Amino acid sequence: MSALFFKRFLKRPFQIASITPSSKALVKRVARKMDFSQPRVIAEYGPGEGVHSREIVRRMPSGSQLLLFELDPDFSRDLRRQFADDPRVHVINGDAARLPEELERRGIPHCDYILSGIPFSILEINKKRALLAKTYDALADGGHFIIYQVTNELRQHATLFERAESEYVLQNLPPMFITVFHKVKRRNGHHRPVRRPAEFSANHSA
Repeated sequence: MSALFFKRFLKRPFQIASITPSSKALVKRVARKMDFSQPRVIAEYGPGEGVHSREIVRRMPSGSQLLLFELDPDFSRDLRRQFADDPRVHVINGDAARLPEELERRGIPHCDYILSGIPFSILEINKKRALLAKTYDALADGGHFIIYQVTNELRQHATLFERAESEYVLQNLPPMFITVFHKVKRRNGHHRPVRRPAEFSANHSA
């Protein structure tokens, strides 16, 4: 664990949620959920000191893009330093809810994968569901939203996604659930109608 990670945890324990970064075992398990056989667009919510980001960058081919959304300014500065020489990596010191705007600004139509380690369980319910809706919309058909969390309560809220599977990784402190949410591919140009939470629909139309 780096001194920076420990310092930021002490200052913002609920935002960072874990006293140690993800273990090598967890990082590799998460990375194996992604197909790097061709260029990908990947977004990561709450990369912290970048343990998952570094593994993704190591695996992803040229032509890929990685958008890192980090609220903490110190972590953001450190991420920019780490990836200063890699034009594929974009560090955004801001809320993950900015993902649609950042994709549009860069002329990127969608993400293939979105990874998140932010503690969804502490988010207020409307904010949680609104972020899930934006995440779903930002994914390509056939895309995947991958989370690693201490609890698996997000499955009851992520009803926009057509399918999900989870595994429990003991080789981490604390142990974590990895859950992959699937956005299904269109068939014959049609997509299953999506029922959005009423709270998001009301806020989105305002």
